Amino acid sequence: MAEDKKKSMLDCFVSSYTELSRHLSRRFGRDLDPQDVMQDTYLRLEAIPAESDIRNPRSYLFRMANNVATDRLRGQRSAVGYAPSEELAAAVDDSASPEQITDYRQRLVRLQEAIAELPPRQKQVLLMHKFDGLTHTQIAAELGVTKSAVEKLIMKALAHLRDRMGTLID
Repeated sequence: MAEDKKKSMLDCFVSSYTELSRHLSRRFGRDLDPQDVMQDTYLRLEAIPAESDIRNPRSYLFRMANNVATDRLRGQRSAVGYAPSEELAAAVDDSASPEQITDYRQRLVRLQEAIAELPPRQKQVLLMHKFDGLTHTQIAAELGVTKSAVEKLIMKALAHLRDRMGTLID
């Protein structure tokens, strides 16, 4: 029964995707990318325990997306407000310790393995979006698929990466 609730939440996300994306665009304008907010919202939905008692999945979903968007805006604004001066940036020692270098290399190997495990289409779409910087619309046009198909492929790929990376994600 608990898995049915979780499936219901994910079904609500998929069925409300376009409406929620439009809502975020209207509410937050050009301050942030609704596609990134949608991906973060999906990852948060995946993290919800299956036994959670959510009475109105649609309202919960919209509230969660608004919270994700607000968190992103706060993060952007605080990063701008606390950017170090050029002198301070030059004085900071950016060299990593040997332990950090080893840790980063292990994470990178784990990420490469997780990406290699993806089905070919998911891998292609993920790399086009995250590494080539293409938007969902551009990817859809290039591959001859719908924007919705691209969004779903990216969500599945990100969920796989999150599952494989586990506690290595900061």
